[in-house]
Amino acid sequence: YYTLDIIILQKILRVGTLIMEYLERYFRLFDETRTSEKAKEELMSLFTDDVVFVLNGYTQSGKDKFRAFVTSVYENLIDLKHMYEGWKLNEETGRYETNWAICGKRKDQTVYTQTGVDIVELDENGKIKYIENVPNDSNMFSDYKN
Repeated sequence: YYTLDIIILQKILRVGTLIMEYLERYFRLFDETRTSEKAKEELMSLFTDDVVFVLNGYTQSGKDKFRAFVTSVYENLIDLKHMYEGWKLNEETGRYETNWAICGKRKDQTVYTQTGVDIVELDENGKIKYIENVPNDSNMFSDYKN
């Protein structure tokens, strides 16, 4: 039994590592989509076709709408960089969460920062089926209200 327990534990750790690596790609690819269509396609491949995304309480669904959101983020930006603490599994919800901060530069040369939390749920194939962005600024994403 001891050997079997070790093998099972190793498999669980490998799966956990793969999930973390998968989720780590999200922020990197999001930042790269500003200048790379390939990065945008890779980013979109992380999501299910019917992904539900919540932006500061405003719910949308579908990969096409998420793609439009990502495109709209960069309409007025020169640059954007995400920093985050690392994804952690919330045992109660089964979702992964991370604290994040962004720094961006707008086309008018002004800079801004935001902080918040992202919450992600994966489907049985490991794709993101739910993502919620909870910024600390209650006005962020007000343009995306239904």
